[in-house]
Amino acid sequence: MKNNKKKEEYISIPSHVLKDRTLSVLEALVEYLKEKQNLTYHEISILINRDERNIWTVYSRAKKKRENARKRNKK
Repeated sequence: MKNNKKKEEYISIPSHVLKDRTLSVLEALVEYLKEKQNLTYHEISILINRDERNIWTVYSRAKKKRENARKRNKK
């Protein structure tokens, strides 16, 4: 009988990622995993048990919020 146990992998999330309240916790998490850990939308969706399309939407919303915050800071 084969042991089909999956190897568990852990990704540490630095606390500073969640400190910036410009983004929601989910947006900050997805942004970090996408940009810093170089994970795909599919990989992120598996990690946090969400639909891949939802991950794309959350990431897109986070990018827009960052752009708007930068524009406000330039004024």
